[in-house]
Amino acid sequence: VSRPIGAHRIVQLDELRVEAGDRGLEAGLCGGRHDRARPCRRGGGARLDRGGGECGVAHAASPQVAVYLVFGLIMAWGVVGWSFPPVQQVTLVQQAPQAVSVVLSLNASAMYFGIALGAWIGSLVVAGVRQRSGQPVPWRLMLGAGSIVAVGGIYAAMIHDRALQGMIVPGYVGILMLCSAASLWPRDRRFNAPEIAFFTMFLLFALFQTALAVSAAANLGQAPGAGLVTYRAILGLGLPSIYVGTGVAAVMVVAGDLAHQLRRQMRHDPLTDVLNRRGLDEAAVRAIANARRYGRPLALVVCDLDGFKALNDGHGHIAGDAALRGFAQLLGSAVRRGDIVARMGGDEFGLLLVETDAAAAADVMERVRAEIGCLILPNAPHARLRASFGVAQLQAGDEQLDDMVARADAALYDAKRDGKDRVAIWRAAA
Repeated sequence: VSRPIGAHRIVQLDELRVEAGDRGLEAGLCGGRHDRARPCRRGGGARLDRGGGECGVAHAASPQVAVYLVFGLIMAWGVVGWSFPPVQQVTLVQQAPQAVSVVLSLNASAMYFGIALGAWIGSLVVAGVRQRSGQPVPWRLMLGAGSIVAVGGIYAAMIHDRALQGMIVPGYVGILMLCSAASLWPRDRRFNAPEIAFFTMFLLFALFQTALAVSAAANLGQAPGAGLVTYRAILGLGLPSIYVGTGVAAVMVVAGDLAHQLRRQMRHDPLTDVLNRRGLDEAAVRAIANARRYGRPLALVVCDLDGFKALNDGHGHIAGDAALRGFAQLLGSAVRRGDIVARMGGDEFGLLLVETDAAAAADVMERVRAEIGCLILPNAPHARLRASFGVAQLQAGDEQLDDMVARADAALYDAKRDGKDRVAIWRAAA
């Protein structure tokens, strides 16, 4: 996690620069864990990371136009429908059949438009799922593939080859739905319920489109309008449920994402992106319960920046905000996954270290204390940050987090009284 540059190493940390001398200690970042208090054998400071359609119907326009336009209407309704009262939404649903009948009565140009729209709707679904998952979107590849499929489908419609037309767009959309399902798969967490529903509908969607393409392929070479009985049956059975189900699942995922963002905003501090006091209280309930259930130690650390008010008064609040963000990132990088970092208010932070006793927690904070002096603020390059830490361990009589906070606060006051820039462990009076 660190890269030597001569006798020092310089690492970019958002607005902060970390310069660490060759002290042979790592700020709790050896492997991103605090497995005991051990010197960093690699020496020196640390790098801080942010912690198709019907083909044989005697209509001028194929029902495939309706298939993809209806799907587009469903997806649009899922997004825009939030703005309409329920009564107006019911009215829109009641008018949908008339809209479909109008589409089926359009001329050939509408059919061509529907084919192109079908190819592009699938591409936009893939793009949206990949963006939601934080994955890059291959816009050029999708643009090229979608254009080729649209041209091929329009060509098949112009030569009245319904079987070929029924193969091209459904086959392409089926591939896109499989790509969407693969992109939806979470990499570092479990599926939530809306994602399971959306993932299942993607697979059913791909199966439905594949069945359409295969049934259309079985009729290649036949006279226009001949055969395609299986194709019509699959289309009639799958069209309502697959498209409506996919649209509803998409709305469920959007609603779930909005709920998750709201919960995160309620529990996280917007400046430092760590938990706020409410989030700490909720996490502490689970941590204390688990510690008692399995007989494991649990340590609480309360810490703050020494002279933070003077930093704000002398260099401005921008420098103070940068110091808080850098301190929060340093704390988050020093603990293990499963430990809890929270901003309790002002420049005061709290950490819950699971399966860690007070002595081990103090060793971790000692490494953090040694590294925080290496944080350089861009708006105050000559200011040197210092911090004090108070450590307390879960005891048998503790009923809630406040019991531990009171002891950790007392230890923090001891550290301040003894000269600041130090770590103190709470000890019972003799």
